Amino acid sequence: MIQPSSPIRRLLGFFARGQAAPRIQDPAKVDRLYRRTRLSVIITLTLGYGFAYTCRLGLSVVKKPLIDGGVFSAEQLGWIGAAYLWGYGAGKVFNGFLADRVNVRRFIPAGLAVSACLNLIMGLNTLVFVAVVLWGVNGWFQGFGAPASVVSITQWFSGKKRGTMYGLWSSAHSIGEGLTYFGTSTLVAISIWNAAFIGPGITCLLVAVGVYLGLRDRPETLGLPPVAEWSGQPPEPMSRSTISAQLSILKMPAIWVIGISSSLMYVTRYAINNWGILYLQEVHKFTLIEAGTLIGLNTVTGAMGCIAYGYLSDRFFDARRPPLTLIFGLVEIAALFIIFFGPARSFYAMALGFVLYGFTLSGLLAVLGGLFAVDITPKHVTGAAMGMIGVFSYLGAGIQELVSGYLVGSGTTFTGGIRHYDFSLPVVFWIGSSVLSMLLAASLWNVGRAAR
Repeated sequence: MIQPSSPIRRLLGFFARGQAAPRIQDPAKVDRLYRRTRLSVIITLTLGYGFAYTCRLGLSVVKKPLIDGGVFSAEQLGWIGAAYLWGYGAGKVFNGFLADRVNVRRFIPAGLAVSACLNLIMGLNTLVFVAVVLWGVNGWFQGFGAPASVVSITQWFSGKKRGTMYGLWSSAHSIGEGLTYFGTSTLVAISIWNAAFIGPGITCLLVAVGVYLGLRDRPETLGLPPVAEWSGQPPEPMSRSTISAQLSILKMPAIWVIGISSSLMYVTRYAINNWGILYLQEVHKFTLIEAGTLIGLNTVTGAMGCIAYGYLSDRFFDARRPPLTLIFGLVEIAALFIIFFGPARSFYAMALGFVLYGFTLSGLLAVLGGLFAVDITPKHVTGAAMGMIGVFSYLGAGIQELVSGYLVGSGTTFTGGIRHYDFSLPVVFWIGSSVLSMLLAASLWNVGRAAR
């Protein structure tokens, strides 16, 4: 039995939601505080989550130096990458259920700070079993961010603006990938592979402090009314206990379809993220900086894609997600064909492919990775909904890492002491996953109408 003064009890108390403050009676003061705080919250969530990405993607930048230097093989890198993705998936669902009950102002920066410390240790390690454990635990703590961020968005923004704000926050994925593929690639190119972990680790320790300063707990702790009341909308129903509503998500067929569709989309997403630089270096003979620049291009347009998806689906489709999801899915598949079957060694053809891919993939990431699920579940269990989708997403991403590592490794040959890679089978696997994801998402056409 946990004693009242035990360390676990004190830890739970530290992360517990704050108590509601006395209600502010001055309407003008309420409006000013709401607008100022909402701006601070969305900016902090977006930038903080963006920087958090640099503590999860360093491994993808240094795969070639690690393989060529004999530190890890392609298969071992597959296991390390899978450990992270499965740790993240497990952490996302567990922390998703917690996120509906915690003070996000403390919860999010705590996870980021621990992840930063694990990166610092990772940069000093060359033992494969230690790397597997470290990167798996890193995934767990990275899983603090997304569910708690979505909970914060639903606490501070009403349903009519949720798609737009979710899209803006989802641009953090692209910001983080851009920081990694532009910044970390350059840092490694001018130094050594260890910098891919040590640089982000130091940076994110500082960012964690900034996140704590910029975030706030739910509006009621500041003496503000719930966001639905302030925005003049009907309150969202909360007819069940939180745990009962969380468990009810498991009985929703649409959630399972969204989850499987998201898992397939994550296969392609993490294939490009984690193997794209190696593919561009080996197949198209680009340098590390050139390959990092191309992968980084998709992150620049990806930020616009997330924002555009949220705005367009709210503005022109009345918050119905399936029609725009189908359009984005078709363009994303076309972009993959340009990347993998376009002119060989053509930087500009690759640039076009990655620009289109980044824009559409990020829109799909926003909707399939959480927005659609948030639309059709009660507000007070959005963290659990995000966690549920996260399990599917990162299970698929982890399986991708193992399958891709095996296929890349088995296709490796040596000629004159030089290593050669065959990406034919991995490419079929990656594109096929996107096609299946699009078809599953399209099957939810009427679910979007029912949700409205």
